[in-house]
Amino acid sequence: MSAGHVAPKSMYYMVFGALIVGTILTVAAAKVDMGPLNNIVMLAIACTKATLVILFFMHVRWSSRLTWVVAMSGFFWLLILFGIGMTDYMSRGWVPGTLR
Repeated sequence: MSAGHVAPKSMYYMVFGALIVGTILTVAAAKVDMGPLNNIVMLAIACTKATLVILFFMHVRWSSRLTWVVAMSGFFWLLILFGIGMTDYMSRGWVPGTLR
């Protein structure tokens, strides 16, 4: 049996550093009032961090195309759910007399 792909430790350290920077950016974005864009910015940062974890720590980057299809379909489904949730959240103030 083949040992498979062996990634250098420096790559894992760089990805870990990027995840730490993403966490710092998320905390900084939470402290700045951007109105309705706050959730969008934080979800974009979270999706970027999730992509890094999927590609490097779960070794999808070096996997077969079928693994890529399965990973991307899960990620696509997550984006659909985020979109449905955001349409509900963004449209709550449209009807007069409803609670926000």
